[in-house]
Amino acid sequence: MQGAAQPNLTDRYTLPRRNMVERLREHYKIRDERVLEAMMRIHRHLFVPEAIESQAYKDNALPIAFDQTISQPFIVARMTELLELDGTEKVLEIGAGSGYQTAILCELARKVFAIERIDGLAREAEQRLRYLGYRNFSLKSGDGTNGWDAYQPYDAMLVAAGGPEIPVPLVRQLKPGGRMIIPVGTDQRSQELIRVTRTEKGYTQENFGPCSFVPLIGEHGWIK
Repeated sequence: MQGAAQPNLTDRYTLPRRNMVERLREHYKIRDERVLEAMMRIHRHLFVPEAIESQAYKDNALPIAFDQTISQPFIVARMTELLELDGTEKVLEIGAGSGYQTAILCELARKVFAIERIDGLAREAEQRLRYLGYRNFSLKSGDGTNGWDAYQPYDAMLVAAGGPEIPVPLVRQLKPGGRMIIPVGTDQRSQELIRVTRTEKGYTQENFGPCSFVPLIGEHGWIK
């Protein structure tokens, strides 16, 4: 866990943020206290456009720049919890967006490698994360469906966009026993949340129900 230089925890959004975390705990039954603590520490309103920052702790996704979104707090917590991080992992994130999920992963893992397809978003996310004091990450723009081969194998992967199938390069870059959370579906508007676990002979899949993400664009995703 990295002690990022967040603004003082007591701010005008402290109560909405606490209510968000309690909703995750009581309504959605998120049980990983490390995930909940990270979501209390990180100021989500700093990762959305200033004009809608008052909506940052509501229970829904929000628009960000370049026609992208920041995921609903529940889905961020759920995907992160399903990775079962203990702080020792090297994690690959596909679809960094505004950097909010990246920050959560930085709090919970040893090192995060993040890829964002859109150059402008990647630059803004890196600047925001650096400003907030995070140092245990590397972020680049590119086709996330090809992974980041230079730093593989990874203990865990989180894919924050929905693809038609599980990208083969990502599975290959997982360690045996490593876990990947990815939305998969043949409809660009809806997917199923899948946890992939790498095995010595291939991989296994678990289905954690319906979800909805922006399309995973790339060589091993949807063609733009």
